Amino acid sequence: MSKNKDLSVDEAWEKLLEKYDIVKKIEEDGIFHIEASQIKEFKEPRLMSKWDSSEQLPSALKRNKINILPNSRRSYVLGDFLLYQDIPELEEHVTKMTAVELPEYESIDINNITSEANAINVLILSKILDDFLGTDENVGTFNGRMGTGTFDFNVNTVRGSKQHILVNNAQCEIDGGFENSESVVIMEAKNVVHPDFHVRQLYYPYRLWKTKVNKPIRLVFSIYSNKIYRLFEYEFTDINDYSSIKLIRNKNYSLQDIEITLEELIEVRNATPIKFDDNQEDKSLPPFVQADSFDRIISLLENMNDNPMNDEEIAELMHFGSNLSNGKPVFRQSQYYYNAGKYLGLFEKIRTEENEVKSVLTSLGKKIYKMQYKERQLKLVSLILEHQVFADFFDEIIANFGKLPENKDIQERMRELNVCNEGQIARRSQSVRCWLKWIFNLIRLS
Repeated sequence: MSKNKDLSVDEAWEKLLEKYDIVKKIEEDGIFHIEASQIKEFKEPRLMSKWDSSEQLPSALKRNKINILPNSRRSYVLGDFLLYQDIPELEEHVTKMTAVELPEYESIDINNITSEANAINVLILSKILDDFLGTDENVGTFNGRMGTGTFDFNVNTVRGSKQHILVNNAQCEIDGGFENSESVVIMEAKNVVHPDFHVRQLYYPYRLWKTKVNKPIRLVFSIYSNKIYRLFEYEFTDINDYSSIKLIRNKNYSLQDIEITLEELIEVRNATPIKFDDNQEDKSLPPFVQADSFDRIISLLENMNDNPMNDEEIAELMHFGSNLSNGKPVFRQSQYYYNAGKYLGLFEKIRTEENEVKSVLTSLGKKIYKMQYKERQLKLVSLILEHQVFADFFDEIIANFGKLPENKDIQERMRELNVCNEGQIARRSQSVRCWLKWIFNLIRLS
């Protein structure tokens, strides 16, 4: 066991980089091999090596543009590898999505799909996967942890060159493996919205199963959040090139009524009294918003139901990294997204019997969690429009036939309302614009 078990992941990586002069060796050789036993000198390898989104990377690695890959069960390679693939934003208006119906099962509650495994079950039972792939009878045949076998590949790097990697029976984990008459399907499933994903999650299983089956292999990445399925199919145009990943198609599905009209949004605006001007001099108010992705706030709400979390647990769920302050990890993005939920009256902090501070849903948050899709979205719009700056710009967008305001105009209004310090205005105005965009993306287009 590591003698440094109390170190944070950030602190442990700082010490590893220093002890083995890793940054310099990568600059000279392009790669650094490290044993699990070396990592374990400071912290358990499993806590130090798996980050499914780039946001989750420790600050020490981010700062030095270093990523890590497993190349066996007991070793890893470090380098300036480009390992993550951006997930396209949800630009499609929800009512253009394919609506599906789920057969009636007493043991399935579509209002309470809380795990990736449950999301996959519903994906299959509703025939969403069949529709997406254009093939019937996708039967689940494999999943779980397994060894990758031996293979090698090239990967792009920050410096612009390719790096060659040899893998010898590393471990990979497959959320869902299926077979139909035409192909074998490998699925990676998520129930939290992230900006990107680790290509390893598809590439390592792909290389493994390419040696096991003769049928073509299809690779699917699935996100279930806010009662919507988003499916993406990828391929590798060169089996030996990790960086040759290519998005082939994507499609969105809903299990519920999703039609929201402009008239309904205007009705919500007219029925919503303005309760807050967000003047920062009122110390009883939560901080003004600094969380761009409203979808991720909803993801946090869904995962927080009956599951109190501290800042570190929120960071782990949402794949947020941390920074160090006075030698202690600071989970700033966790705090930003908690504060965004608090701003809307959804989240609060409690002290548990173990004297630990946890974030939980308020009674209002629990009520919204249980709502159907359409009712939930309209209620969230109402909570946003209780705040002066959002109500003002909602009216302006309506008057300007749907045109979103420029950031400079948002910043000027924020100054007038004194919602935050001058140094915070530029960053937080972007969140205001993102939230306004989220509202108007709910509308059905003719």
